[in-house]
Amino acid sequence: MKKFLTLVVLVILFSSCSDYQKALKSEDPALKLAAATTQYEKGKYNKAIRLFEQIGTSYKGKSEAESLYYMFAQSYYKTKQYYLAGYQFENFSSSYPKSDKSEEASFLGAKSYSMLSPVYSLDQKDTDKAVEKLQVFIDRYPNSSYLTEANVVMKELKNKLEKKSFETAKQYNTIYDYKSAIVSLDNFISDFPGTPFKEEALYYKFDSSYYLAINSVASKIEERLNDAKTAHAVLMKFNPNTKYKEKADQMLATIEKDLQQFSK
Repeated sequence: MKKFLTLVVLVILFSSCSDYQKALKSEDPALKLAAATTQYEKGKYNKAIRLFEQIGTSYKGKSEAESLYYMFAQSYYKTKQYYLAGYQFENFSSSYPKSDKSEEASFLGAKSYSMLSPVYSLDQKDTDKAVEKLQVFIDRYPNSSYLTEANVVMKELKNKLEKKSFETAKQYNTIYDYKSAIVSLDNFISDFPGTPFKEEALYYKFDSSYYLAINSVASKIEERLNDAKTAHAVLMKFNPNTKYKEKADQMLATIEKDLQQFSK
């Protein structure tokens, strides 16, 4: 009995594979579409893609095109081919704005671009694009069932962009270019007033101001020491219990001591 069942399964599998290969070689778009749909419904997305790629242009403007292009986009998404998925979903939602799948396609298209967003240290071109696409989706579908997820993804992407901007500004402090660090950190705080990196940015601005002051020529020391003292006050006003308090207060004591020579 077991041998018989095994034989039946093998016959079915062989027949299925044979039908797929036959569809690949066929010149009949209808046969290919039927086979592609079968593969899609079985979760055989790579096989479905091969067939969809062969017949995409054949069905443009036809009644079957809507479901074809939706399955095509989903197949790319399911196989994590996010560039192609984003393109196909975008094309679907613009081509079929009245489709009951248009909202989902618009969201998944934007989400596809978010999946391409790299770690913050790399170029953020794809992150910027994902933010743009998600904002278009949020504006177009303010009551969407996907809105909560869209906002979560948007927040993650914006945090990444903030992290990138902060690390770029902070890097000037790391390479001892204190003037550039102060300007860049000021710009960062201005551009992202509610950023979770604000405390760090304020500290590194103070740190940069401190080292710029103590390494200045004599004619600029007093002014820069007072600038550093102001930067310390701003940091403490933002968070009196900052994790940088001990180190910052030690630096302030040095500033106060150095300023005494100018009050004589």
